[in-house]
Amino acid sequence: MKSSHHAPSATSLPRAPRDDAVARSRRYLVMMGIRILCFILMVAITPYGWYTWVLGAAAIFLPYIAVVSANVGQDARAGRRVDPERALPSAPSTPVAPPAPETTVIRLEETRPSLDRRPDEDA
Repeated sequence: MKSSHHAPSATSLPRAPRDDAVARSRRYLVMMGIRILCFILMVAITPYGWYTWVLGAAAIFLPYIAVVSANVGQDARAGRRVDPERALPSAPSTPVAPPAPETTVIRLEETRPSLDRRPDEDA
Protein backbone atom coordinates (compact mmCIF):
# COMPACT_ATOMS: atom_id res chain seq x y z
CA MET A 1 0.00 0.00 0.00
CA LYS A 2 1.47 3.34 -1.06
CA SER A 3 1.62 6.20 1.37
CA SER A 4 -0.07 9.39 0.24
CA HIS A 5 2.61 11.45 2.01
CA HIS A 6 5.31 12.72 -0.37
CA ALA A 7 8.78 13.76 0.66
CA PRO A 8 9.14 17.56 0.59
CA SER A 9 10.92 19.01 -2.40
CA ALA A 10 13.57 21.71 -2.16
CA THR A 11 11.19 24.32 -3.59
CA SER A 12 8.47 23.60 -1.04
CA LEU A 13 10.70 23.84 2.03
CA PRO A 14 10.38 27.00 4.11
CA ARG A 15 13.01 29.68 4.03
CA ALA A 16 15.95 29.37 6.44
CA PRO A 17 15.24 31.05 9.80
CA ARG A 18 18.16 33.46 9.37
CA ASP A 19 16.98 34.53 5.89
CA ASP A 20 13.42 34.91 7.17
CA ALA A 21 14.58 37.13 10.05
CA VAL A 22 16.63 39.30 7.69
CA ALA A 23 13.66 39.73 5.32
CA ARG A 24 11.31 40.62 8.19
CA SER A 25 13.80 43.13 9.64
CA ARG A 26 14.28 44.74 6.24
CA ARG A 27 10.49 45.00 5.73
CA TYR A 28 10.11 46.61 9.19
CA LEU A 29 12.90 49.13 8.60
CA VAL A 30 11.48 50.15 5.20
CA MET A 31 8.06 50.76 6.76
CA MET A 32 9.61 52.81 9.58
CA GLY A 33 11.47 54.87 6.98
CA ILE A 34 8.17 55.54 5.21
CA ARG A 35 6.66 56.55 8.56
CA ILE A 36 9.44 59.07 9.20
CA LEU A 37 9.00 60.45 5.69
CA CYS A 38 5.23 60.80 6.25
CA PHE A 39 5.84 62.67 9.50
CA ILE A 40 8.35 65.04 7.89
CA LEU A 41 6.07 65.69 4.89
CA MET A 42 3.10 66.27 7.20
CA VAL A 43 4.96 69.09 8.97
CA ALA A 44 6.88 70.48 5.98
CA ILE A 45 4.21 70.72 3.29
CA THR A 46 2.19 73.93 3.46
CA PRO A 47 -0.62 74.97 3.10
CA TYR A 48 -2.14 72.30 5.31
CA GLY A 49 -5.02 70.37 3.83
CA TRP A 50 -6.55 66.91 3.57
CA TYR A 51 -3.16 65.37 2.71
CA THR A 52 -1.84 66.56 6.09
CA TRP A 53 -4.41 64.32 7.77
CA VAL A 54 -3.56 61.40 5.47
CA LEU A 55 0.17 61.74 6.18
CA GLY A 56 -0.53 62.07 9.91
CA ALA A 57 -2.73 58.95 9.90
CA ALA A 58 -0.02 57.06 8.01
CA ALA A 59 2.59 58.18 10.57
CA ILE A 60 0.32 56.98 13.38
CA PHE A 61 -0.80 53.60 11.95
CA LEU A 62 2.35 52.50 10.09
CA PRO A 63 4.13 51.30 13.28
CA TYR A 64 1.26 48.91 14.01
CA ILE A 65 1.25 47.61 10.43
CA ALA A 66 5.05 47.30 10.44
CA VAL A 67 5.11 45.29 13.68
CA VAL A 68 2.33 42.97 12.56
CA SER A 69 3.92 42.35 9.15
CA ALA A 70 7.35 41.82 10.74
CA ASN A 71 5.93 39.23 13.13
CA VAL A 72 4.28 37.25 10.35
CA GLY A 73 6.74 34.48 9.58
CA GLN A 74 7.18 32.32 6.53
CA ASP A 75 4.41 29.94 7.68
CA ALA A 76 1.68 32.48 6.97
CA ARG A 77 2.89 32.87 3.39
CA ALA A 78 3.08 29.12 2.79
CA GLY A 79 0.54 29.40 -0.03
CA ARG A 80 3.29 30.78 -2.30
CA ARG A 81 5.05 27.42 -2.58
CA VAL A 82 5.66 26.02 -6.01
CA ASP A 83 4.84 22.37 -6.64
CA PRO A 84 7.64 21.05 -8.90
CA GLU A 85 5.80 17.81 -9.61
CA ARG A 86 3.58 19.63 -12.11
CA ALA A 87 6.65 20.54 -14.16
CA LEU A 88 8.16 17.06 -14.15
CA PRO A 89 7.75 14.91 -17.26
CA SER A 90 5.54 11.87 -16.96
CA ALA A 91 7.01 8.41 -16.40
CA PRO A 92 8.00 6.36 -19.46
CA SER A 93 5.16 4.30 -20.93
CA THR A 94 7.16 1.06 -21.06
CA PRO A 95 8.54 -0.24 -17.76
CA VAL A 96 12.28 -0.53 -17.49
CA ALA A 97 13.53 -3.99 -16.48
CA PRO A 98 15.78 -4.04 -13.42
CA PRO A 99 19.40 -5.10 -14.04
CA ALA A 100 20.19 -8.80 -13.64
CA PRO A 101 21.63 -9.59 -10.19
CA GLU A 102 25.19 -10.80 -9.96
CA THR A 103 25.67 -14.45 -9.03
CA THR A 104 28.98 -14.07 -7.23
CA VAL A 105 28.66 -14.83 -3.54
CA ILE A 106 31.44 -14.16 -1.09
CA ARG A 107 31.17 -15.89 2.26
CA LEU A 108 33.33 -14.97 5.21
CA GLU A 109 33.47 -17.14 8.28
CA GLU A 110 35.30 -16.45 11.45
CA THR A 111 36.22 -19.00 14.08
CA ARG A 112 37.39 -18.47 17.59
CA PRO A 113 40.78 -19.83 18.51
CA SER A 114 40.60 -22.72 20.92
CA LEU A 115 41.64 -21.88 24.46
CA ASP A 116 43.12 -25.29 25.15
CA ARG A 117 45.84 -24.90 22.49
CA ARG A 118 49.20 -23.41 23.20
CA PRO A 119 50.61 -20.75 20.86
CA ASP A 120 53.68 -22.92 20.02
CA GLU A 121 51.57 -25.89 18.84
CA ASP A 122 50.84 -26.32 15.17
CA ALA A 123 47.37 -27.24 14.14
